[in-house]
Amino acid sequence: MSAAAVLDVPTPRGPARAHLHLPAGAVPGTDGRVTLPGALVLGHGAGGGIDAPDLRAVTAAARALGYGVALVEQPYRVAGKRVGPRGPALDEAWTAVVAQLRAHALDAPLVTGGRSAGARTACRTALATGAAGVLCLAFPTRPPGRPDAPSRLPELDGAGVPVLVVQGTTDPYGTPPASATRTVVAVPGDHSLKKDPRSVTAAVTAWLPTVL
Repeated sequence: MSAAAVLDVPTPRGPARAHLHLPAGAVPGTDGRVTLPGALVLGHGAGGGIDAPDLRAVTAAARALGYGVALVEQPYRVAGKRVGPRGPALDEAWTAVVAQLRAHALDAPLVTGGRSAGARTACRTALATGAAGVLCLAFPTRPPGRPDAPSRLPELDGAGVPVLVVQGTTDPYGTPPASATRTVVAVPGDHSLKKDPRSVTAAVTAWLPTVL
């Protein structure tokens, strides 16, 4: 993965951190923003970080298409905590990060998303952030072994923009159904999506130009 510019981003929940990966030749303009045909803003899973294999694969794929990528660490991760707050706090911080990136770093249509919990956050905030689409890597439809737990499908259904879900065929969190606005691609592997990064790359490479 390319060397990234690291931006500390203030949010109401404390400082977040964005690692900005740009395509070759991209340079900031006089206002400090980089003008691009599109960019992705992606978050990490609940207990993981931005170095997850699927996030690395997607970053490389997006840069190859001429897009930028901001990999975002939520404030709790920046503070060194392993366990994050509940959804409303994550959403508040995420919305603030996307707004700051639009204002100071990226002049581009944005696809938001991330893996697992990061994908959930992006779905819940897609309309508020003005996302052109949402990329969900390993969306956790329902906790494993808890058939009585509420489904998270309403978060996907409520995104309000085109959505791509890339899901492992043996993911214990299940696989959401496709819909008129949601493309679901099954790839070999489990919730980590690390078994076949080429399949993840292929799915994202095919979908991104349809929304950016």
